[in-house]
Amino acid sequence: MQYVAIVVALGVTLLSLVVLADAAVRMLRVIQLGQPAPGRLTDPRARFVTLVREFLGHTRMAKRPVVAVAHWFVMVGFGALFFTLVTAYGQLFDAYWALPVIGHWVPFEWFTEAIAWLTLAGIVTLTVTRQRQHPRASGRWSRFYGSTFWQAYYVEFTIATIAVSILLLRGLEYRLFGDVLHFPLTAFIGSWFDGVSTSGVELTVHVVAGVKIVVSWLFFTVLAWNLTMGVAWHRLLAFPNIFLKREADGGPALGAAKPLTVGGEPVDFEKLEDLDEDASLGAGKVEDFSWKALLDFSTCTECGRCQSQCPAWHTEKPLSPKLLIMNLRDHAYAKAPYLLAGGEDAAADEQAGVPAEARAEADRPIVGDAEHGGVIDPDVLWSCTTCGACVEQCPVDIEHVDHILDLRRYQTLIESEFPGELNGLFRNLEKAGNPWGVNASKRMDWAKDLSFPVRQVGADVESLDEVDWLFWIGCAGAFEDRAKKTTQAVAELLHTAGVSFAVLGDGETCTGDPARRAGNEFLYQQLAAQNIDVLRETKAVRVVSTCAHCFNTIKNEYAQLGLQLEVVHHTQLLNRLVREGKLTPVAPADGGAVAGRPVTYHDPCYLGRHNQVYEPPRELVGSLPGVELREMPRSRSTSFCCGAGGARMWMEERIGTRINADRTAEALATGAEAIAVGCPFCRVMLSDGLTQAQSEGAGQDVEVVDVAQLLLSAVKRADAPA
Repeated sequence: MQYVAIVVALGVTLLSLVVLADAAVRMLRVIQLGQPAPGRLTDPRARFVTLVREFLGHTRMAKRPVVAVAHWFVMVGFGALFFTLVTAYGQLFDAYWALPVIGHWVPFEWFTEAIAWLTLAGIVTLTVTRQRQHPRASGRWSRFYGSTFWQAYYVEFTIATIAVSILLLRGLEYRLFGDVLHFPLTAFIGSWFDGVSTSGVELTVHVVAGVKIVVSWLFFTVLAWNLTMGVAWHRLLAFPNIFLKREADGGPALGAAKPLTVGGEPVDFEKLEDLDEDASLGAGKVEDFSWKALLDFSTCTECGRCQSQCPAWHTEKPLSPKLLIMNLRDHAYAKAPYLLAGGEDAAADEQAGVPAEARAEADRPIVGDAEHGGVIDPDVLWSCTTCGACVEQCPVDIEHVDHILDLRRYQTLIESEFPGELNGLFRNLEKAGNPWGVNASKRMDWAKDLSFPVRQVGADVESLDEVDWLFWIGCAGAFEDRAKKTTQAVAELLHTAGVSFAVLGDGETCTGDPARRAGNEFLYQQLAAQNIDVLRETKAVRVVSTCAHCFNTIKNEYAQLGLQLEVVHHTQLLNRLVREGKLTPVAPADGGAVAGRPVTYHDPCYLGRHNQVYEPPRELVGSLPGVELREMPRSRSTSFCCGAGGARMWMEERIGTRINADRTAEALATGAEAIAVGCPFCRVMLSDGLTQAQSEGAGQDVEVVDVAQLLLSAVKRADAPA
């Protein structure tokens, strides 16, 4: 029996090493099919620190602490118990064999036993979690909906079997050596073999060691035969994927959108003549994605954290970030033989040996409905609000939003296939410089009823170096009636605090955010170039904006085009003024004003997740005397989108329930009488959601207001006569 164990274990080891090496080469060749991804090796020291922090700290998994702890021990056990595999090879030949030097070192033995038990406990916890959240009980609301279950079961079985084998071997060693000091956590297992002869124990050691080796290496063999087995491959690919993430400092791939690139170089539409006429703008085929995108697809562990946080999926839209990545992964690997053989040239050459399945996969459009065999359905692509919840949640740093934008860019710029409502948006942006199509001459109408003059650059001041701040009004703040109230409130507060500011008036145009998120990079660059010229000419240095989307675009995306400014959100500036004592909120005299009610705050995605601004708005609300801030269950980094991002504000929501209705219901469930916001798009969406709820008899006394309005109400009371 010992000889059988030796032959089988060594044979499986050799087979696994060969097929694993071959699989690594095949996977690398697939990933290399992608386009260049510049900037992925900048600041290697910071990247290494990020990798260590995310690996050892499990920082990306902390939002589910029980699962995070269980996974941490499984992960550590996967590497730390490698020495037990080496020991098992020795035990194939000699049941008494141990590692030189440390083999019988008590601290090492205690550590090995503790990690083995904790690894077993961890994988049992993860298995139970998967079963408790299985789709058979909760359908699409399970985060594991759509995951490949046999692969997960196989991984769980393998890890559990290895852990049990280690503990069993330790117990058998105790039976041979008999010193309980060296076997504190497994001596009781050894007692199970008290009636077995020494030779019988030795034979059992040989067999169990063989089983451990075979199970360990079969795991890698199965990996090698299944290149799309992300639930297993992520154990190897997570390390490079984290190290090569977009932000070297460890931040998520949010904020600024990834630039549109061709051949790894950013596209400048002012130099169209330099572009190859066959250049792909965005991703029209899987090979148009960057190699980092293909690495992302390969790394997906199918855990469903992204799916569990996606507002589109939660409101019964067809978009699941997990399924989108899985579909792109499966398509990439299915099409790879065709591409590696030479693509269209191979298709014309019957001798190329390209499998029929690969040829069929190559004929599929990457975006198309079921009738056309599309990899990604158009409704999936256009359901995304680009809120970034998927990116924030992903434990292996997959950059979902960047990939969705690349798909949209190709559909918009090359195919002209996009939701019909966007035609009006693009037309208004081109002709009037704003999504509503209102004449630019009306950009100052919001200031007509103020009791003080608002200075305009070019009319009242020559340049912005004469004032403290440029107040960027934004299209919504200038034209949308509800957002105008926020603009007026901020202007009054700045005036009250003695902060000098000026506006651009009709010199301002849309920042281009809705165009860019809809995939129209050409229009975005036009609008951005126009604004950047104006900002440079007027000598802008410091900008305050009430719109989270304008804030993000000017702060992060104009920097990609060479303009560096200090940009703050109005809640940040107003909070600073309150702390400095330049604005003093007081309690309502009768307790009936808005500032005296319970308030809940909604985090705008482009202020919170995309820019990590969570505390200033809350500090502002908390500074209002008598206010009780009631948090919604989904808040801060797990906040639920209002439904307006990704240019969704300009598209009809025809599938499932409305995202804004879902979020409004959550706000009303807190019992708050005011829903505070920090973005005009959020205000529009939540106001519409509240109107719908009120028509159904809920939230009759609730209103949606900007944080600035709450503050202004309290500050005005301080100035009122007794």
